Parts: sequence; structure tokens; C-alpha cells
Amino acid sequence: MSGRLALVLVVFLVVCALSLVNAQYQARRLFIELERAQTNARQLDIEWAQLQLDQSTLGKHSRIEAAARHDLNMVALMPARTQYLTVGAK
Repeated sequence: MSGRLALVLVVFLVVCALSLVNAQYQARRLFIELERAQTNARQLDIEWAQLQLDQSTLGKHSRIEAAARHDLNMVALMPARTQYLTVGAK
């Protein structure tokens, strides 16, 4: 009888040991996945900050006006160059 009890205890001990190894493996795998996700989140935060900086730089009125003058050959509106249209005029 004691031999059978010892065998049951050995099997139980082996199952517990395998369960512990599996739990440690899963914990390590999840930790690595967490580290990758955090690294990805940090990279996305850096890209977001860069995009916000680009947006604020590109959206400045002086830059837009300079681009309109240089690239599109636009000039500021002056009263002397303004033409008024009236309804029914020929």
C-alpha cells in the first residue's frame, strides 16, 4: 500500500513541477509581449510628438503666406485691384 501511495505522490509531484515550469514559461512569454507593446507605445508617442511639431510648423500663417507668394505667385488683396460686380451689369 505504501508503494502505491509513494507512486501517487511522485506522479503528483511531477505534475506540479510541470505545471510550475509551464506557468513560468507563460509568465516570461507575457512579459516579453508586454515589453514589446510598451516599446511600440513609446515609438508611437515619439511619432505623435513629431507629427504635432510638423503640424504646428506647417500650419503657421507666415509659412502659408510665403508659400502662396512664392509657389503660387499670389499677392495680397489691394483696394486698387479689386473689381466689384453688380447684378445685371454688362
